[in-house]
Amino acid sequence: MIKKNWTKQLSILAITLSISAIVLGIFIMAKTLPSNTENEYRSIVKQNYQNFAAPIPDKVEFCGKEIPLDNVFVREALDRELTAIMYHHSTTFLILKRAPRYFPIIESILEKEGVPDDIKYLAVAESGLANVVSPSKAEGIWQFLLSTSKEYGLDTLDGWDERYDLEKSTLAATKYLKEKKEVFSDWALACAAYNSGERAVRTRLNDQGCNNYWDLYTNTETSRYVYRIIAYKLVMENPQQYGYYFRKKDTYQPIPTTEIIIDTTINDLYAFANQMGVKYSHFRNLNPAIRASRIHNKNNKKLRIYIPEKDALSWKQLTKDLKHEQIEIK
Repeated sequence: MIKKNWTKQLSILAITLSISAIVLGIFIMAKTLPSNTENEYRSIVKQNYQNFAAPIPDKVEFCGKEIPLDNVFVREALDRELTAIMYHHSTTFLILKRAPRYFPIIESILEKEGVPDDIKYLAVAESGLANVVSPSKAEGIWQFLLSTSKEYGLDTLDGWDERYDLEKSTLAATKYLKEKKEVFSDWALACAAYNSGERAVRTRLNDQGCNNYWDLYTNTETSRYVYRIIAYKLVMENPQQYGYYFRKKDTYQPIPTTEIIIDTTINDLYAFANQMGVKYSHFRNLNPAIRASRIHNKNNKKLRIYIPEKDALSWKQLTKDLKHEQIEIK
């Protein structure tokens, strides 16, 4: 009985001490933390959380033509896309990092095909420079539908889809856009056609007696589309102006590869990658046109496969010659 009473007294003492410690802690915190007055709170918010309106240059050109920024509807449409991109931080940062890997390939093809360099930002607006699939089943960086891709020379086999081949899909996109430029005599309208189709753009222009993108009334997606392309151009040419700071070593660099040609069916790509001395995951990442674990090439088409060069996948090796200062992508 004495033992039970003693145990009960110890339990009460422990509870009392715990409550005292909690009360003392609350008292100390109340003394050390700043009082939560409205003015102090507003001051803290002002010091630590600030947002700014997206800066719009006095003059903006797209594909060599100045856009009519003095028009209030044009200015506000561009501001909407700039603001959305400027504050979509994670996506915009990833796009800025991917650009050094993909832009050199795209730029060289655009130049060779006589297409304005600004068109590279169409790929950004389409996919964020990532191999994605849209709800309408458009695929790859340039977001080709299957029917359109075949029309513009992109091969699709069992286990193989050239919508995911950056060089070939870029070339197909330039062909499409050059055709639409001939139709509309304007790159902005050609881009609008890339989004909604030539017929839709032509019909709306005729119905409205309009001859340019900036005065065209159209569906929401197409009405925002070219402004989104231009907004990406502004942010990516001057990232620091829009709050994005990074170093060259933070960007994703081109990966040196060796090109090989295959013209037969490969039934086991796991074994093929192993034979090439490449981990299967690395092999697939370098060859996004491969869409399965086998390629059925019944007509013996010549397909390009890429294998990493020695040390090509070493981050230290890829970035060893890069300066570490903050940079702007231009």
